[in-house]
Formats: sequence, C-alpha cells, structure tokens
Amino acid sequence: MADRKNAPPTEKTVRPADWDSLEISGEVHHRVLFQDVDMTELVDHGSSFEECQFRNVRFNVSVHEDARFLNCVFSRCSFFDATFRGCKLTGSVFDGCTYGLLKVEGGDWSYVALPGADLRGSAFTGVRLREADLTGARLEGAELRRADLSGAWLHSADLTRCDLRGSDLSTLDPHTVTIKDAIIDPFQATVVAGTLGFTVRG
Repeated sequence: MADRKNAPPTEKTVRPADWDSLEISGEVHHRVLFQDVDMTELVDHGSSFEECQFRNVRFNVSVHEDARFLNCVFSRCSFFDATFRGCKLTGSVFDGCTYGLLKVEGGDWSYVALPGADLRGSAFTGVRLREADLTGARLEGAELRRADLSGAWLHSADLTRCDLRGSDLSTLDPHTVTIKDAIIDPFQATVVAGTLGFTVRG
C-alpha cells in the first residue's frame, strides 16, 4: 500500500491553474505535483497519472473514464459529484479529502488508502477494492454494490444503512464495524452468520 509519508518525489509542478471544463484524452503525467488546480467539470478520457501528487485540487463534477491514477497521493482535494468509470487507482492514498456524492463505476481501487474518509452518500459499483484501507471510513447510506472487498481493512468503519448487496464480505468482522440497518443479500447473510459462529442448515 502507498505510504503518504514516503510519497515519491515529484519532478514537475503545476501550480494554480484553471482546468475547469477542459476535455483531455490520453495525457501522460509522471511524478507531477498538481497544486491548487481547478479541475471542476473536467472530462478525462484515458489519461495516465503515475506517482503524482494532488494538493488542494478541485475534482468537483469531473468525469474520468478509463483513466489511471497509480500510486498517487491526494491531499485536501474535493471530489463532490465526481465520477470515475473503469479507472485504476491502485495504491493511491487519500488524505483529508471531501467526497460528497462521489460515484465509482467499475475499475480497480485495490490497495487504496481511504482511512477515516467521509464517504456518506457515495456509490461504489462493481469496483475492485482488494486490501483497500477503509479503517474508520464513514459509509452511512452509501452503496458498495458488487464490490470485491476481499482483504479490505474495515475496522471501525460505519456501514449504517450501507447497501452491500453482491459484495465480497468474507473478511468482514461484524464485531469491529457498525452495521445497523446495512443491506445484504441472502448469500451474504449466510457468510456473515458463519463469521459469527453460526452453523447454517437448510
């Protein structure tokens, strides 16, 4: 997992810039620091950002399709109503960001660090979140549908009213999370019952 304390050094800096409503496609950025950049309503088709740092960047209402953000660090960024479709964010770290109405559809977010993230009202559908760090994340009323959560860190996460149907809950420990009124399907109920020590018989 990426470590925010050992973030890769950047080799180029993009400082206060207005990328508002831009449409980019296939751009490649490696070890770039984006500082105070406004990417509101940006449309991104298949661009690649590797080992980049984003500080106080506004991604509000932006749309990213088939983009790659590999081992990136996002600090104090805002993602209000942003959409990521089929994107790969493997190993990226989020620190002090805001996410209202974030939508993630498909893609690979394995090993992503989102500890303590306030993801209330966000929607993750068909996303690979293997070994993602969701420690202490607030997911009340969020959607985690058909997500691969195998090995994910969910200790102290709040899943109140969270829609978890179709997701892999094999490593969920009901004793260490808040799950009041969370929504699961019958198969998941069997998995959770087994975790609690029940023997399920037909």
